[in-house]
Amino acid sequence: MAELTLDNVTKVFDDNGSDIVAVDDVSIDIADGEFLVLVGPSGCGKSTTLRMIAGLETISGGEIRLDGDVVNGKPPRDRDIAMVFQSYALYPHMTVKQNMSFGLEESTDMSDGEISSLVTETAEMLSISPLLERKPGELSGGQQQRVALGRAIVRDPKVFLMDEPLSNLDAKLRSQMRTELQRLQEDLGVTTVYVTHDQTEAMTMGDRIAILNDGVLQQVATPLEAYHQPANLFVAGFVGEPSMNFFEMEVRDGRLVGDQFDYPLSEETLAAVGDADRVTLGIRPEDVQLVDEGSGDHDFGTVVDVVEPMGNENNVYLGFATDGPADFVATIDGMRTLEAGQPVVARIPESAIHLFDTETGAALRNRSLDELEETEPNL
Repeated sequence: MAELTLDNVTKVFDDNGSDIVAVDDVSIDIADGEFLVLVGPSGCGKSTTLRMIAGLETISGGEIRLDGDVVNGKPPRDRDIAMVFQSYALYPHMTVKQNMSFGLEESTDMSDGEISSLVTETAEMLSISPLLERKPGELSGGQQQRVALGRAIVRDPKVFLMDEPLSNLDAKLRSQMRTELQRLQEDLGVTTVYVTHDQTEAMTMGDRIAILNDGVLQQVATPLEAYHQPANLFVAGFVGEPSMNFFEMEVRDGRLVGDQFDYPLSEETLAAVGDADRVTLGIRPEDVQLVDEGSGDHDFGTVVDVVEPMGNENNVYLGFATDGPADFVATIDGMRTLEAGQPVVARIPESAIHLFDTETGAALRNRSLDELEETEPNL
């Protein structure tokens, strides 16, 4: 186990004389035994960051430290790091046992008996003991994934690196493997950096998540903090499905004025807005309450456009105009029935809104985590 530090790490690629900044000045402190998830859209720099930690990419600037030791110039084999690839990267001509043993045979002075014992013990942990004499071509995707994990585990590294290891699995197996990976990491206690573009994986697996966009680190936070207290517009829109609803508004005389509605603000919320004259109001779909009759300044008449049944909940797409497209979405209980064309009042509680500077994207006001218990359920 080890502490891993990324200190102003930068990666610049040369594209025929032009510099392409893939990772821009990223700094993250990863605690001993922590499970950190790097998440972001395709091309945001998360896999490049992982490859720099592994030593598969040289860094253009900054430092990578493992337990305080700078590893910038060390080759991958000397970093005491094990990596699990998206493609699993198993040797097709070797058996499962040979795949798991190969790294130990090449990089340690362990005896054949010690290696065999360690491989057998790890295979039992991963429930792949009956597969040890098979070759990768005879295995399912989930079984190959376990073999790739086993090959990393037997090395007993200081850090695990995982590059979208579940993306080739079907939805049910991916969900099962998420749970198994979490349990395994907790049992082993090994510092882990996990790359994914899947929000569900990021939110359910990570002790903390680091969100990247265009090579720039946007926020490092617990899943709960990233969801309810995003640092900026990008994080607010990226984390959560369906995405947060956004409305661009002007600040006038103590209220927000938009194309579809006006929204009065309390003195406390106005103080958070400060000198900004244009803000973006955000509200999570589950925080939009649908009521039969309006009774306050934060209730707005809408019309149901589309209802998307999800089983335990329904996503209801709403428009302010009777003949226009949907303007936002509300998530309600799955047993509640609404139909397209039905008028309904949408309540947007001030306690649940987020406000962002429209120009910079910076968060001006997030909901308090203490207020979550005070918000009425959207039934």
